[in-house]
Amino acid sequence: MLILVAFIGAAIVALVLWRAMNSARAGISEPPPRRQATGPVRRIAGPDDDPEFLRRLAEQVRRRDEPPAT
Repeated sequence: MLILVAFIGAAIVALVLWRAMNSARAGISEPPPRRQATGPVRRIAGPDDDPEFLRRLAEQVRRRDEPPAT
């Protein structure tokens, strides 16, 4: 019986302390919410998915394979 009373007392003390700490933190302002992107979502692609990169790479290979003009 004494253990039950001690357990209930400890639970009440823990609840009071928890509420006191939360009410003390209520005065602290939280960081502003993050802004959501308003435009279309851009997918990050590697260079091998970029058509401009592939075009430049093909031009470099073509120039390297061509014999020099004399």
